[in-house]
Amino acid sequence: MRNILPVEAPNFLPDFDTLNLFPRIPPKGPILKKSKLQLKDYPPTWATPPVDGPDIEKVLESIDWEYVPNIPVRNSTSSGDLDMSKYDVLVDDSCWWSATGCVEPKLDYLPVDIYECPAPGHFGLTYDDGPMVPNKSEDSSSDSWEEPDLYKFLNENDQKATLFYVGSNVALYPDIAKRAIDSGHDICLHTWSHPPMTTRTNEQIVAELYWNLRAIKEATGITSKCWRPPYGDVDDRVRGIAHQMGLRTVLWTRDSQDWQLDSPGSTLTPKDVDGYFEQWIADQVAGKNNDNGHIGLQHELSDTTVRVAMKWLPRMQEAFNVTTVHQCLKMEKPYWES
Repeated sequence: MRNILPVEAPNFLPDFDTLNLFPRIPPKGPILKKSKLQLKDYPPTWATPPVDGPDIEKVLESIDWEYVPNIPVRNSTSSGDLDMSKYDVLVDDSCWWSATGCVEPKLDYLPVDIYECPAPGHFGLTYDDGPMVPNKSEDSSSDSWEEPDLYKFLNENDQKATLFYVGSNVALYPDIAKRAIDSGHDICLHTWSHPPMTTRTNEQIVAELYWNLRAIKEATGITSKCWRPPYGDVDDRVRGIAHQMGLRTVLWTRDSQDWQLDSPGSTLTPKDVDGYFEQWIADQVAGKNNDNGHIGLQHELSDTTVRVAMKWLPRMQEAFNVTTVHQCLKMEKPYWES
């Protein structure tokens, strides 16, 4: 039963206008109306969404809970880290990635996580935490591509990426999300409010994924089939719920740690982050990656992380065949729409 995915689009989302979705025409000219979705229809942004209401009830009723394992909700320590003190990492009966790096669920009806490109020399380019607010002022006329600098840069370098979008950001900046998909990038989920998902109840997991799905659907017209757990925090309980909501889990094998450059208290330096990219390239040039390719982890979190992306993408393109995740896996587009 391994790798069997749901075969129908989720039936719990509202009907939004999805006409004329494909093929996309690459956009030109100024980007944004800087509109928002109807926020009254959504939970408060960047907050844990409520678990009551008809929207969530409809999803809960659609899930066969027999196929969601009874795994305890995880706790956090006083410092905010995940509490793994009582978890047996040698047994790892929950395939808890945060504790063991497990990517192959213990349950045979759950698909193996996507975490690497199968062909040597391939690199799946991903950015988390978008869509990032544009840097330019609304009345700027100095740039015909008045949009987030990362997307402009990717376009100029003929590069597509897989973007893991936070639902709260999509609700606030839907025009940026639409510009991204119109530019040919792939959009996947990154939850509504970016929590460690194993610390959430079943109902909270549903709400985090539902509102993320809905915001992307309303903003862009597409229904994603893929998601990335914040911090990579996933186990078979979380996978079981995401799977029944039509979502495949995507992780990574190459972590730039770029987010730490903006993290209070972090001792990571720009030189440290540069060192990761330098090592990846050196290993590739030396032929040390002959078994498989890789999927990266970067962020469109801030100007700092975007500058890292701009600095290293051209050199990565020289060393690797840089593609979206689904391109390197030779999979169809990650949407239910066709």
